[in-house]
Amino acid sequence: MSVDAATIRRIAHLARIAVAENEVDHLRGEVNAILAFVEQLQEVNVDGVEPMTSVTPMTMRMRDDIVTDGDRAAEIVRNAPVTEDNYFVVPKVIE
Repeated sequence: MSVDAATIRRIAHLARIAVAENEVDHLRGEVNAILAFVEQLQEVNVDGVEPMTSVTPMTMRMRDDIVTDGDRAAEIVRNAPVTEDNYFVVPKVIE
């Protein structure tokens, strides 16, 4: 796969990146090199390879899902200028 100068300009526009006209050819070469590398990676056989999250095997540490700090709604809203039923009252922003 190869990209042309118009595609580079479109990508720059979509990414909101200012690209000078004299940089387009250089960026085109860079993007084409990246795409060639991705095509090369697609040739690698990965059948039977488990997805990894880390290069070293590890397990997630789990803990019990227990509420340790709660039931303090009144204390939390105590300093708010306006509250109602332990909720903050704020001005309406969307009509």
